[in-house]
Amino acid sequence: MQKNSKPLAHGSCCHTDTKHNHSSISHELLCHFPYAVFAVALSLVFLTLFGYSRSNQYQDLHGLFHTLHFLHILFAATGTVLVFRKYGGSLIGALLVGVSVPAVFCTLSDAIMPYFGGILCGIPMHFHFCFRDHLSTILLFLGVGVLNGIVMSFHDDEGQKRYAATAHFLHIFISAFASTVYMISHGFYDWYDHMAFVFCFLLLAVLIPCTLADVVVPAFFGSISAKQSRQRGVRE
Repeated sequence: MQKNSKPLAHGSCCHTDTKHNHSSISHELLCHFPYAVFAVALSLVFLTLFGYSRSNQYQDLHGLFHTLHFLHILFAATGTVLVFRKYGGSLIGALLVGVSVPAVFCTLSDAIMPYFGGILCGIPMHFHFCFRDHLSTILLFLGVGVLNGIVMSFHDDEGQKRYAATAHFLHIFISAFASTVYMISHGFYDWYDHMAFVFCFLLLAVLIPCTLADVVVPAFFGSISAKQSRQRGVRE
């Protein structure tokens, strides 16, 4: 029994140990799947409890979407930098990856995929691009998130594990909530009558970008950065 328990620990999710370089994308998708299911489900429950189940209240959701989107960028930048640094990435690389990865994948998860989800249902969606309309605000949240990730990377392993345990689900929940609110407030006003489609599509919209942004992409570039640093050290 003891021999079987160790491989399970080494196969844990979200790369809590830097020894997990061999973890596959499919493994990470499976690990993130339960988080995404609960997050999307809770976002739909909250919208229903708040009364946003009919089209006459959709205007109130624009402000909520921006709040969730900005916070998603904050958490995503922190997590991206933390994973990048755990895999041996440099500080300069952390700045580049910490800004570019959340900028791409948060937009994909929160806006682009929900937009096309409505289009697939024949809904005349309105596309809103926050990087164009709220660039200064987004850059501020990105900067704070990157700084937080760098600070966290200097904490001991226990401190980083505590952060991962408390913030990971919150990050995915905010992403799910932002995606849900975007879809509803930018054209999919009758979402309540298409709840099955909304749930399944948003599950993909959250699962794939968050898995790539949280683990796969920063781990990949962090490993490359660490390898380049070792090669420079050998040459010197």
